[in-house]
Order: sequence, then structure tokens, then C-alpha cells
Amino acid sequence: MTLYMPLFKSCSTVKTLSQLHAHLLTTGLHKGTLASTKLIESYAKMGSLESARLVFEKFQTPDSFMWGVLIKCYVWNRFYEEAISLYHEMSCCYHETQFSSFIFPPILRACSNIGEVGIGQKVHGRIIKYGLDSDTVVQTSLLSMYGETASLSNAKKVFDEMLLKDVVSWCSIISSYLHNGKAKEGLELFRQMVSKGVEPDSVTMLSVAEVCGQFGSWILARSVHGHAVRREIQWDGSLGSSLVAMYSKCGDLYSAERLFRCSSNHSAALWTTMISCYNQSGCFQEAIDMFEEMQVSNVEPNSVTMISVLCSCARIGWLKGGKSVHCFVIRKAIDHDMERLGPALIDLYGNCGKIRDCQNVFNMVEGENIVTWNILMSVFARKGKSEDALTLFSLMHKQGLLPDSFSLASALSVCGDIGSSDLGHQIHGYVIKAGILCEFVQNSLIDMYSKSGLVDSANQIFEDIEWKTVVTWNSMICGFSQNGNSVEAISLFDKMYLNCLEIDKVALLSVIQACSHLGYLEKGKWVHHKLICNGVKGDTYIETSLIDMYAKCGALEIARRVFDNMEERSVVSWSAMIAGYGMHGQINDAISLFSQMVELGIKPNEITFMNILSACSHTCFVEEGKAYFASMTRDFGIEPISDHYTCIVDLLSRAGDLSGAYNIIKSMSFPAGASIWGAFLNGCRIHREMDMLKRIPINLLDADYNSAGYHSLLSDIYAEGGKWDEFGKVRLKMRSAGLRKVPGCSIIEIEKRIYRFGAGDTSHSQTKEIYRFLEDFVDMAQKAGYTEKDLYMTDTGEFPRGNNVISHGERLAIAFGILNTSPGTTLRISKNLRVCRDCHSFTKIVSKLTGRTIIMRDLNRFHHFKDGFCSCRDYW
Repeated sequence: MTLYMPLFKSCSTVKTLSQLHAHLLTTGLHKGTLASTKLIESYAKMGSLESARLVFEKFQTPDSFMWGVLIKCYVWNRFYEEAISLYHEMSCCYHETQFSSFIFPPILRACSNIGEVGIGQKVHGRIIKYGLDSDTVVQTSLLSMYGETASLSNAKKVFDEMLLKDVVSWCSIISSYLHNGKAKEGLELFRQMVSKGVEPDSVTMLSVAEVCGQFGSWILARSVHGHAVRREIQWDGSLGSSLVAMYSKCGDLYSAERLFRCSSNHSAALWTTMISCYNQSGCFQEAIDMFEEMQVSNVEPNSVTMISVLCSCARIGWLKGGKSVHCFVIRKAIDHDMERLGPALIDLYGNCGKIRDCQNVFNMVEGENIVTWNILMSVFARKGKSEDALTLFSLMHKQGLLPDSFSLASALSVCGDIGSSDLGHQIHGYVIKAGILCEFVQNSLIDMYSKSGLVDSANQIFEDIEWKTVVTWNSMICGFSQNGNSVEAISLFDKMYLNCLEIDKVALLSVIQACSHLGYLEKGKWVHHKLICNGVKGDTYIETSLIDMYAKCGALEIARRVFDNMEERSVVSWSAMIAGYGMHGQINDAISLFSQMVELGIKPNEITFMNILSACSHTCFVEEGKAYFASMTRDFGIEPISDHYTCIVDLLSRAGDLSGAYNIIKSMSFPAGASIWGAFLNGCRIHREMDMLKRIPINLLDADYNSAGYHSLLSDIYAEGGKWDEFGKVRLKMRSAGLRKVPGCSIIEIEKRIYRFGAGDTSHSQTKEIYRFLEDFVDMAQKAGYTEKDLYMTDTGEFPRGNNVISHGERLAIAFGILNTSPGTTLRISKNLRVCRDCHSFTKIVSKLTGRTIIMRDLNRFHHFKDGFCSCRDYW
């Protein structure tokens, strides 16, 4: 039989092997164990398992070795369940047969590949029974099986019981920990391995390098690299690429570049890794330059290389370069992997605004590649084509292509953008039914419900998530902040901080926004301090948010200090500072800053002009406001939109030029909306021009039933003019339409805490003391020479009845502040509505008699009360 062994190697097809098999049958040699075993093995290697099984079944008394060969053959061909069935069959038929160690490694491999740890444990029991648990090969197979089925405790137990731990067993246990997310434990085992003088192979070094990259530890990366150099571990393509990627992920692009240049084997994989490193570091032009250098070096790129380069072109919006790469792909016939290249091409054309080209590539991609659908959907979403994105999602479902987590997240994002909570709710139902409640989708649900204004639904999902990541916390904090639930946003942020979770830029920005909304200065300062401690400097977006926050918290000097210290100022930064001056009535500073901005060559945008016009409106700078309004189009080519017209109409109406305001409204190229007519209406109220009301379209307020503000304003005008019949009609219309005024809410900050008061609020623990103070203060004011009219100058011109005015939120907040702070302490109050006349007069008197500075922010602007005067000069 020995003479026939070389013939098995010479058989390259099933046909030639069958001829050899026939010859063995005629000579009777097939009856030997060696011949039959070799036939089984040879047929299996050629993929003919049926022939291999037939040879086995015709053999009368197969021994354990032959059983082991057949089982191994099934594992080779990835028929794992059949291999396990053969093992069970062997166990039942040959109870007394002494199992050889040869049988167990392949059956353990089958168990690990299909995740059958239970069967693997039973096999382990039989190994112990037959005394084979000390066999090194079997032990290593057990290590691999337990590691790949995430049974790390069992793997560690097997490893600890090994008398002889060679490099294979060390590498196996280390890989088990690393691949199951136990990076620290895996690296500790690696350290022990090295300290015991066992040299790791390149595969282990590759795994360790990948984990170092995930940790982002530069020191650890240097140690691993140094060990590889000292031990002269062979630098094959994979290890070299992993080390380059490791340095890049640790933020050390310089070392990654240097390692790349020092490598003697510049394979396509290494070039591709370096290009990807540039992309991950945001160096997209350098990635493109590296690709061009690769071409000069005559290294043939693969599809992964092309995907990386297309990504570079997409990120910088370089359409011409992207098209050149696309042509290169076609010319080099790399389009055989179009399923992978397709999404990259769609992303490129989408980022460059070429939607039709995206659709053409999408139609070219064969097969049902879910990634391609997801990329096109995200392109539609980014470019504002929400309906197209949802249509594509629906088409995907109709074609029987099951959406994955990315598909669902994209669809939910679109639903949030367009406020389609009904469709979002349906998708939510599908998510629950399909069981796709992964973190990514849950965060998208929180975002969708938050953008749709359904904060309670978003919070319910947040509370139901057992293991919350930083992204999940951020999503909910953003949801609260964006919906005006600022107290809840800050409270949740505090919980996140107390849980020692990583506080990143997203969370801090959301809290800054919440502090701006509440006027919560001390918390805003704390956030600013955290940003400084975390080394966040030079971020224009964050610093602009801080300017806005400090200005809205009444700390204009700090806002200006942040502005002056900025390394780079965007037009948004300038606009925010101008807005801050406008809110505080410092019109000269606002004008000076605007002029400085223009002199420096920074072109103002629509928001800048809206802010400077608003500043003029608050201070009655009519001529300056007119000049800015004319300059928009004449000098900067900016066409006024509704917000700009609202500002200029408000400016003229407040100043008493109602005819001029009306003429501007009639000159508009588009119909005036409720906000513009509302500004005109307010001017009529201020100057008691009842006749001008006739010029307002009769159907304006009828059409805007969602706004109680304009109805209330109109009713106030009628009340001030004594037209009670008209007043009653408007109020009746409000009741029949179910319109209610927004409840007033005043907030005061004391000793790093905020307190809220509504009109008539009696929920506070110091309610009796607050109301007693207000009643006593009236007596004190009258003794000081103030009359009842000074204290109660109501918007309707009538004296108040009962405690209606005395219980306004801002008065309660002021009283609480005086009762709970030392004399001379500045009080900071913010409210969500415009301060009424009687409360404005009351606050001036309080500042005079108590010697307090009171800074109050209302819906429109800031009021700085001091010594009986207000910074608005009673013009607001």
C-alpha cells in the first residue's frame, strides 16, 4: 500500500481519484484501513463528501481513527452540525471503543463554529473520562472552543491546569480575552507571557496591536512596538498594517507615518492602511496624496483602497477627483466588487450634491445590498429630501429587504426632522416586533421623539434602557434642552456627572444651551470651568455658545471677555456678541462691533442683520435701523426675509411711525405673516392708534388660531381704548378656539440653585413670608411717597382687583430673593414673557428702596434696575 501513497497526491480531480479507487477495489487493497482512510480524506478535500461517506459506510469495522478522519472532513467542508451528529453516532455505536485524542480537536472546532458550548462541555467531560485532558493539542482546542463561545472562565480554568504552556496556548487564551472585550485582562496575560520568556507570534502581536488602538494609549502602543522590534518578530503585511493603524488610533499620526516609511514591504494592504489613517485623522488631502504616491510606486490598489480614496474625496467635496477615481476603478476593472464600491460612490456623489448620479450608481449595483440602500437614504436625509428618503425606506420594505439598525435609524432621523411622529411611532412598533432594540436604534428613537416635541415618550425610552452609554445620556439631555425642558436637562446632566460617566462636548453644549434658557449663571460658569480643565480651547462653536450663554445670563462683561480671547471668530461669533449688546440695550457697543466686523472684511449674514436691527428696535435708533435695513441688499446682497421685516416694522411701530411701518409691509414681495402684523399691532397698542387697526387684514388672527399671543394683544388694545364689546368678542373667540395664554414663569438663581415661580404660586415652602413681604412693601413704598398708581400701573389702565398683580411671578421671585440673600446682593431673574408695566414700575421702586441691583431678562430684552431706574429707559 505504501507504493500507492504518492498516487493519491497526483489525483487532482474526482475523476482521477475515482479511477484510483476502482483499481484499489479490483486489487482488494481497499479493505485495508490505511487505503480507505486515505480515500475518505482525498474525496473530502475535493469537496465530494458523499463519496467519502460511501467509502466509510462500506468499510466493515472502522476504528476510532477513521471516525476521526471523517469527522475532520466534515469540519473542513463546514458541515459542523453533521460532524457533531457523526460524533454522537460514534459514541452510541462504540461504547467500549477507546477514543483517540485525534477525534476531539475537529469536534471542538465544530462546536465553537456554531456556538454549541453545551455540547463542547460534554465533549470536555469525555476527554477527562478517557484521560486525554493532559494532551497539549486537545487542551489548546478546548481553549479555542471556550474562548470563541465566550466561556472565559472555563477557558481560564483549562489554561491554568495546563502543565506545559507553549506559545500556541498562550496566544489562544490571550486572543480569547481580547476578542471578548476583556482587553485589560488580555493585555495582562500578554505581559505575563512575555515575563515568562514565551515569545509571542505575529498573530498575537496583531491582536494586541488592535486592542492598543482601541484603548488609544500612546504609551502602551510604544511598548508593544518596542517589544516587536526587540524580539525581531517577523513583520509580515498584517502586523505592519496593524502597528501603523495602532499609532493612528492613538492620535500619533507622525509615528504611523514614520513606521510606514521605514517598512521594507509596502504592500497594497499597508498603503491602504495609511490612507485610512489619514481619513480617520481628518487629513483627507494627505490621503489623496498618498494614493497618488501609491500609483507612482506601481502598487496595484484593491477595492478597499478605492473605497478609502472615494471617502477622502467625499469628505472634502472634491467632485472632480472623485470622478477621476471612479474612472480609474472602471479602467482597472475593479468593478467586480461593485457591492462594496457602490456605497462609497453614492456617498461621494451625495456629498457633492449630485443626487442623480447617486441614483444612477444605486441602479447599477446588483443584488440586495442593504448598505447601498442605507447610504442612499442617508444622502436623501442630509440633502433635505426627506420624502425621497422615506419613499426609499418604504420601497425597501416592499421588495422584501429587511431593514437593519442603520436603515431604521436613518428613517427615524428623517421622521424627527419633518416632525412625522405618527410614522416614527409605526417604525417604533416594527422595531419592538422585530426585536432590533440595539443602542443605535434606541438613541435614534429618543432623538426622533425629542425632535417631534414628545419629550415624555423620549424619556420613557431612555428610562427603559438598562445599560445607558454616553451617547444615550447625551441624546436625552439634548432632547430636554431643545424642547425648553432646561431644568430637566441640567438635572439629568448632574446625574450623568455623578455616575462618573465621560462628559463630552455634546453634553456640555446641551447644558450651556439649558443655562442660556434659564439664565443659570453659576451652572454656566461651572461648565465653562470644566471645558477649560478638559483642554477645550479654540473650538469656535463652543466659545460662541459661551458668549450667548453669558449674555443671556446677564454677564455681558464675561461674554465680551470670552469673545476677545477667541483665537478665531466666525460670523456667528460676531453676531452672538452683537445680539448680547442688543439684549442689554447697549446699542452703541452693538453698532461699534458691527462696524469693526465690516472693517475687518467679515461679511455679515442674515442673523447679524437681524441682531443689529433688533438692537436698534429696543433703543429707538430709528435712522440707524433704516440705514442697516437698506444696507442689507445694497451693500451685501442679502434679501430681507420675514424676520428682518418684523424687526424694521417693530422699530418704526414702537417709534410711532405707524404709517411708515405700514408702507414697508405693503412693499413686501411676499404676504406678511402674523409676526409682522403682530409687531404693527403692538405699535398700535403703545401709541393708542385705534384707527390703524382697520388696516390689519380681518382674517389674520382668524387664520392663526395656534397663537394666543396676538389675540391677547388685540384684546389688551381694546381694553386700553375702552372698547369692551370688541374686547369681549376677542376673548370669546379665544375661549371657543381653546386658546390660552402661555403661563408666566419667573426663575431666580440663589446660591447655585434655581427657583421657579408662576403667577399666584403658593407651592413654595416660604409662601406666607413671600406674600407678607409684598404686602408690607406696599406700605413701605407709600410711606416713602409712592402712590398706589406708581405701584400698580397696569397694561389695561385700571387698578388691579385682589391679589392678581401682587402675585405675578416676577414679584414673588424678587420677594424670595430679598428674603434669602444678604443686603446689596444682585438679584438675577429671567421670565418667559414680556414684563408687564405694573411689575416694571414695581421693580424700579424695589431697587430704589432696598438698594438692590435687579437684572431681569424677559421675552425681548434685559432690564437692569438700579436706584429706581431701568436701563431700558421705560422703552420696551
